[in-house]
Amino acid sequence: MSRDLTIDDVIRALRGPLPGAAAQERMATRPRPTMAEFEHEGPPRPGAVLILLYPQDGALCFPLTRRTERVANHKGQISLPGGAQDPQDASLWETALREAHEEIAIDPAKVRYLGALSPLVIPASNFEVHPFVGYQEGVPAMRPNPAEVAEIIPLPLRGILEPSVKAHETWTLRGRRVEVSFYRYQQHVIWGATAMILSEFEVLLEAATPPA
Repeated sequence: MSRDLTIDDVIRALRGPLPGAAAQERMATRPRPTMAEFEHEGPPRPGAVLILLYPQDGALCFPLTRRTERVANHKGQISLPGGAQDPQDASLWETALREAHEEIAIDPAKVRYLGALSPLVIPASNFEVHPFVGYQEGVPAMRPNPAEVAEIIPLPLRGILEPSVKAHETWTLRGRRVEVSFYRYQQHVIWGATAMILSEFEVLLEAATPPA
């Protein structure tokens, strides 16, 4: 990508067909865990995450979070703000806004809905995650909830579009060797479900945005 994306580029991309699982799988671990490997009670619980775009220094950015070691799932990992749907949530979009407010104190009233990406089942935590894309004019006032968020990481959108930020390594997870694909930003490694969601967003943006 030879230029910074504009919000119009993003809106145009989100009008197109979603690339879905094929785009997500580019950044999946191999082999990917299956539901049969975990003893969950009941079907995956619905949840939502938010890619909150905002302009800063002439470029679009969005916040990631580094989870604390006190949360129930995915301790210490880099994630998008989000969480489980509650009964009072009128929609999964409301879930994404509420959870982002609880985790990083964004103001939901200032966030404009842009679109949704493909849902993704996470076997390890038994969630079906629905990713949404929103936009806020100006840099949001963000503050981490110390019970859930150890750090807020502002990531330039171009940080998922450059080939140099993607890498692959062999790790040992749950006692077996797996191939892990990830994005690297500064000292942070973005892998797992978050990388899979961002991979679909990356493919969508690349397909809809002509080079400068």
